[in-house]
Amino acid sequence: MLSRIAARVVPFFGRLTVTADPEARLAPGSILVVNHTSLADPALVLAALRRRLAVEPVLMATSGLWRVPVLGRVLTREGHVPVHRGTDRAAAALDRAAVALASGRHVMLYAEGRIPPRRDSAENPPEAFRTGLARLALTTGAQVVPIGQAGARRITSGGRAKQLAGVLTAPVRRPGLHVHIGAPLTLPANVAEATALAHGAVTEAWRTAAGALGEPAALEGVCGRPVEAPRARRRRG
Repeated sequence: MLSRIAARVVPFFGRLTVTADPEARLAPGSILVVNHTSLADPALVLAALRRRLAVEPVLMATSGLWRVPVLGRVLTREGHVPVHRGTDRAAAALDRAAVALASGRHVMLYAEGRIPPRRDSAENPPEAFRTGLARLALTTGAQVVPIGQAGARRITSGGRAKQLAGVLTAPVRRPGLHVHIGAPLTLPANVAEATALAHGAVTEAWRTAAGALGEPAALEGVCGRPVEAPRARRRRG
């Protein structure tokens, strides 16, 4: 239901386009890891996945969403996983995600663990990843599919007033939105190496998505020179 709602609502707020690597595929029980930039980006990615691959994943998200009227009931009913960050209940989220993966469902998560505190609407590379993604992948043996999204900050970013203004004006502005789905990865056994590999792959997917929108951060480095994103090791077969 949540993915279906996103697929219907997102086109009202912007022009969504979706691309994928030639090797992009989702084996049953895959982990989908996405860069996190805005309150709007989960909807973008859910809509893109349903449009491109007919996939409706389990979402790992901050537990605060479960306190939102109606939304909280939908999240519970569909088996999405609340993450109680900074508490002794945080680890339980990985256990619940592992159960979902074992049943063949896809699990979508944000390894950065937060939305960047910046107030501007520009794109920037993903922040450092936490280790939960790597630990979940190593425990379950699941493939990891990197996904990059860009444009969500054009809908909502910054402080509360700016976020509200962005949502209200987006249907008129109809900003460009882009999601890119990468090829699946096999993560190494070392957690630090696995985290770095996944971060590089998501950064590469983000650069493709942001580049499709002409975002300067994706097209040039800090010194104004073009940047080539690192190539991640792909799973074949």
